[in-house]
Amino acid sequence: MSLRARIRDGDAEAFEALFEEMERPVFSHAFRLTGDWSAAEDVLSLTFLEAWRLRHRIDADGGSLRPWVLGIATNVARNLRRAARRYDDALARMPRGHPVPDFSDEIVGRIDAAEQLAAIRRAFGSLRRQEQEVFALCVWSGLDHAEAAQALGVAVGTVRSRLSRARKKLEKLAAERQRASGWRQVKGDHDSVVRSVGEESR
Repeated sequence: MSLRARIRDGDAEAFEALFEEMERPVFSHAFRLTGDWSAAEDVLSLTFLEAWRLRHRIDADGGSLRPWVLGIATNVARNLRRAARRYDDALARMPRGHPVPDFSDEIVGRIDAAEQLAAIRRAFGSLRRQEQEVFALCVWSGLDHAEAAQALGVAVGTVRSRLSRARKKLEKLAAERQRASGWRQVKGDHDSVVRSVGEESR
């Protein structure tokens, strides 16, 4: 009996094997979508709870369950983002009390290349949600167009168009960032030259 069929029939050992295979890919995908370690862990837990609940929907025949699991993770992350927005909106309407310490800088400081990560998050955050999901599945999680379409429950053409738009936007942002970086470098070189000339003329 295939792994798919065993999981569909409620085989706990088969489901554990699926968890061991998909735990890291799901966490990585969740972190890329949420940008938060804690939220990614919540997505990971809820994804496999939901996968177990929905196991009866699995077809006995087919290939890897990776698109199915990552599709569930995408939906879970989407729902958590909505809940977080509602929570933030509710907090914004409440009277302000004493400020709560923010430890996010301390956490981010432990991450290698924190500035690069922040830049990637800003660029990724500029995409629409649907573009983020397709980009994360196809580029970062390595699904092909058909698998991403299966994960999201959309047509393959939709995946292609969303991915194309996402790439164009990110390329444009990268070009703008490079131009800005080049301008800062040129200005820095110019200022250095001005200082050197000034010192020599004294």
